[in-house]
Amino acid sequence: MTEALGALLGWLIPAVVVFGVAALAVAAIVWAVRRSRRSPRARSRAAAARDRAGAALVRLDDAVGDLEIEVGLSGALYGGGAPSSLRRARLSAQHVRDESFDQYRAISVPDASSPDIERTSARIEQRATEAIAAIAGAKVEHARWVDANVSAPTQVAAARERLVALRSAMGDPAALVTDLSSRFAEDEWAAASRSAHSALAEADEAERLLRVAAAESTDPSRSALSSLAQAERALRQAEVDARLLEEHHRLVMQAEAAVPGEFTAARAAVRQAMVIREQLDPADAERLGADLRVIESELSAAETDAARHPTRTVEVIVRLRDRLDIAVGDARTAQQRLRGARTALPGTLATARSALAAAEASIAHSGAGADARSRMLSAQEELARARQAGDPVEALDAARRAMRDAEDAKALADFDRHSRGR
Repeated sequence: MTEALGALLGWLIPAVVVFGVAALAVAAIVWAVRRSRRSPRARSRAAAARDRAGAALVRLDDAVGDLEIEVGLSGALYGGGAPSSLRRARLSAQHVRDESFDQYRAISVPDASSPDIERTSARIEQRATEAIAAIAGAKVEHARWVDANVSAPTQVAAARERLVALRSAMGDPAALVTDLSSRFAEDEWAAASRSAHSALAEADEAERLLRVAAAESTDPSRSALSSLAQAERALRQAEVDARLLEEHHRLVMQAEAAVPGEFTAARAAVRQAMVIREQLDPADAERLGADLRVIESELSAAETDAARHPTRTVEVIVRLRDRLDIAVGDARTAQQRLRGARTALPGTLATARSALAAAEASIAHSGAGADARSRMLSAQEELARARQAGDPVEALDAARRAMRDAEDAKALADFDRHSRGR
């Protein structure tokens, strides 16, 4: 028995030593790999890869925007007779861009691992580069068709008709700004004024480029296509700024109409919170009471200049309602949460739309980077989700996320513009 036990131990001890050493080696390798992935060098490589992917996404987004201009130009000038390669390339590139922005957001979170960031960034960069190449090929094919089938004077005449239609649709942008400036504080109409000036300047630039194109169209040795494309870009940007002007004007007027109701709903929510406070234990009741006193005080302060600052006032009320929800926490019943969400939702949606309009205007004129554009797309998606949600609580949460994403997008776009200025 002793000999058998000795033999067993003689076999078992070396085996345990071997397996133990192997386990320690594996653990050491795993630790080393994990540490290398979290090392400053790995993070630096991942950040560089993400920056390259973001730059490729910006180029693709700009290329898609230019392609949309050419598709519109083709439809307006050639009546749909041009080859469909531009439209196919646009649909494909839009799909790649939207998917890539989703992936870019996924690797922009703080807990994304360095290897995942590098792999996803490489995939984004490759797909964006391929999509840009496909766009370039479609443009070449389209340019060949135009040279073979369309005369330059015809193109110039059609573009001039579009300019006339644009000016007619724009009306008098200055009149909208004058209407706002006569009734509200400057911070309420400054963005509308910038959009109005930009729209008029871009329409004038389009007219100048069309005069150049007209002169080029009479010279057989020159091509008017480049000047026409630039004129179309100016026209499209003028349309964007005219839309933003109307959006700013509409949001201010809607905010003015909504302010009394927002104050009424906010004070009703405060009264409801006071009723809830009576049902809490003393410590929680005191905490909630202190929050309610601050919220009530800030509501009263906002009311003093609400007439001159309607959109800012609605935004203040929205943030106070958000703060009130946090203060009350889980003390409300499901019915009370539902009722509160219903009354808070209109103002939050309006504030989210206003924040998104500001972000779009900033991005349109700043050449913003991928982070700003990604946040803007996220804000658009959240706002659409808020509008489609059947549950007011879910809709309110989505609208609040849209507002935060839009504010982040504008801040990032402004930072990009200031960085380039420096």
